[in-house]
Amino acid sequence: MTRVEVRRREDLERALKKFKTKIKKEGIIEELKKREFYEKPSQRRRKRQEAARRRELRRRKEAE
Repeated sequence: MTRVEVRRREDLERALKKFKTKIKKEGIIEELKKREFYEKPSQRRRKRQEAARRRELRRRKEAE
Protein backbone atom coordinates (compact mmCIF):
# COMPACT_ATOMS: atom_id res chain seq x y z
CA MET A 1 0.00 0.00 0.00
CA THR A 2 1.38 3.35 -1.01
CA ARG A 3 1.36 6.07 1.60
CA VAL A 4 2.19 9.74 1.37
CA GLU A 5 2.87 11.77 4.46
CA VAL A 6 1.14 15.14 4.20
CA ARG A 7 2.68 17.86 6.30
CA ARG A 8 0.75 20.43 8.16
CA ARG A 9 -0.54 23.26 5.97
CA GLU A 10 0.57 21.46 2.82
CA ASP A 11 -1.84 22.06 -0.02
CA LEU A 12 -3.70 19.28 -1.79
CA GLU A 13 -1.99 19.87 -5.13
CA ARG A 14 1.44 19.24 -3.60
CA ALA A 15 0.27 16.07 -1.81
CA LEU A 16 -1.31 14.76 -5.02
CA LYS A 17 1.92 15.39 -6.93
CA LYS A 18 3.87 13.45 -4.29
CA PHE A 19 1.39 10.58 -4.53
CA LYS A 20 1.59 10.42 -8.32
CA THR A 21 5.39 10.42 -8.38
CA LYS A 22 5.55 7.72 -5.72
CA ILE A 23 3.12 5.50 -7.64
CA LYS A 24 5.07 6.05 -10.85
CA LYS A 25 8.36 5.07 -9.18
CA GLU A 26 6.80 1.90 -7.77
CA GLY A 27 5.56 0.90 -11.23
CA ILE A 28 1.93 0.59 -10.21
CA ILE A 29 0.57 2.49 -13.20
CA GLU A 30 2.43 0.31 -15.71
CA GLU A 31 1.19 -2.80 -13.93
CA LEU A 32 -2.39 -1.51 -14.06
CA LYS A 33 -2.17 -0.80 -17.77
CA LYS A 34 -0.65 -4.22 -18.39
CA ARG A 35 -3.45 -5.98 -16.51
CA GLU A 36 -6.27 -3.92 -17.97
CA PHE A 37 -6.94 -6.47 -20.72
CA TYR A 38 -6.05 -10.14 -20.93
CA GLU A 39 -3.13 -10.80 -23.21
CA LYS A 40 -2.50 -14.28 -24.50
CA PRO A 41 0.98 -15.71 -23.84
CA SER A 42 1.70 -15.81 -27.56
CA GLN A 43 0.85 -12.10 -27.85
CA ARG A 44 3.11 -11.31 -24.89
CA ARG A 45 5.95 -13.26 -26.48
CA ARG A 46 5.47 -11.52 -29.83
CA LYS A 47 5.43 -8.10 -28.13
CA ARG A 48 8.67 -8.86 -26.25
CA GLN A 49 10.34 -10.05 -29.46
CA GLU A 50 9.29 -6.88 -31.29
CA ALA A 51 10.62 -4.71 -28.46
CA ALA A 52 13.93 -6.60 -28.51
CA ARG A 53 14.15 -6.17 -32.28
CA ARG A 54 13.54 -2.40 -31.99
CA ARG A 55 16.15 -2.09 -29.23
CA GLU A 56 18.68 -3.97 -31.35
CA LEU A 57 18.01 -1.78 -34.40
CA ARG A 58 18.32 1.36 -32.28
CA ARG A 59 21.58 0.09 -30.75
CA ARG A 60 23.04 -0.71 -34.19
CA LYS A 61 21.97 2.67 -35.55
CA GLU A 62 23.65 4.50 -32.67
CA ALA A 63 26.85 2.46 -33.11
CA GLU A 64 27.26 3.63 -36.73
